[in-house]
Amino acid sequence: QVQLVESGGGLVQAGGSLRLSCAASGSIFGRNAMGWYRQAPGKQRELVARIDRGGSTNYADSVKGRFTISGDNAKNTVYLQMNSLKPEDTAVYFCNVEYIWGVYWGQGTQVTVSS
Repeated sequence: QVQLVESGGGLVQAGGSLRLSCAASGSIFGRNAMGWYRQAPGKQRELVARIDRGGSTNYADSVKGRFTISGDNAKNTVYLQMNSLKPEDTAVYFCNVEYIWGVYWGQGTQVTVSS
């Protein structure tokens, strides 16, 4: 069983920055990708950013140029640097890890951006 521990959420003013971290237990063997998703009240969960085992990244159009995803294989950790935050970025952010045998989710961390 893989466990994910997220940290770094909080309250920030518009234009500010936050950095989310997600540490995964277990080996990186069989891991295909890690990513961040978010879910705002009344909306579906959506992909924010994803990084695969080769280091290739993809982002939601709404965060391109503002958010950066990165990974540390030695620590089995993924980060999301969020700059120029907007009120519409307010949501619960979930870490996600894709293994060849399944997908695991973190418990979520709240990000609130005030105007």
